[in-house]
Amino acid sequence: MFFIEFLKVVFLGIVEGITEWLPISSTGHMILVDEFIQLQASAAFKEMFLVVIQLGAILAVVLLYFHKLNPFSARKTSEEKKETMQIWYKVIVGVIPAGVAGILFDDWLNEHLYNYWTVAIMLILYGVLFILIENRNKNRPVRVNDFAELSYRTAFNIGLFQVLSLIPGTSRSGATILGGIILGTSRHIAAEYSFFLSIPVMFGASALKLFKFGFTFTGTELFILLTGMIVAFLVSVVAIRFLLAYIKKNDFKAFGWYRIILGLLVITYFLMKG
Repeated sequence: MFFIEFLKVVFLGIVEGITEWLPISSTGHMILVDEFIQLQASAAFKEMFLVVIQLGAILAVVLLYFHKLNPFSARKTSEEKKETMQIWYKVIVGVIPAGVAGILFDDWLNEHLYNYWTVAIMLILYGVLFILIENRNKNRPVRVNDFAELSYRTAFNIGLFQVLSLIPGTSRSGATILGGIILGTSRHIAAEYSFFLSIPVMFGASALKLFKFGFTFTGTELFILLTGMIVAFLVSVVAIRFLLAYIKKNDFKAFGWYRIILGLLVITYFLMKG
């Protein structure tokens, strides 16, 4: 039984590591996977686990972008350090909307929106939006090609899009990348800014869940949590590198079609089950 639980946690870590960064909704996938692969744990622990496992994924961003995000690096000039601080200021501005909304509505969202209908509808809706917006922006000029060109107003407005990701099935990266593209950023800047926004948002969300759950774990619970985070971290490193390489030559329409197909399959499955 212990080995079976271990395999479940590894699979969940793989799903988290892939879906956290691709615009296809990690929370939505985790809710759906839990329908088929259920951990032998309390409901309170599973609710906390599905959020805190994201810390492993976030550490992949910290590793891959440590130099770019480190304003104290001895290898940077004073001007480069100043530019790094500007990135962090824009990240802080961008996380304010989701941070406030998350604190105010976390319990309500958990109670009312964490279900397969919400996930399926959001998967389809944002899949359609990705396709429509990519078609609309096909010949439009990009206004923001680096972080120096990203204004604080645009950073805040992208943060408003991130609020939408509080609804399961939306995708945090999907909402912020979509918002960035609509507001005139390049796909690369939209993706990287989405990565950077995830650091304080996910640390904050994980801390909130941990405080609500408490810090008293059984040995098995601690093993499950750490294993899931480690697997999510390793898979995230690969997923982030894949996404950055992919968007150099491709748009996001393939992810849009994936979301639509998955959403329809989810609805079909649960209607047949019901």
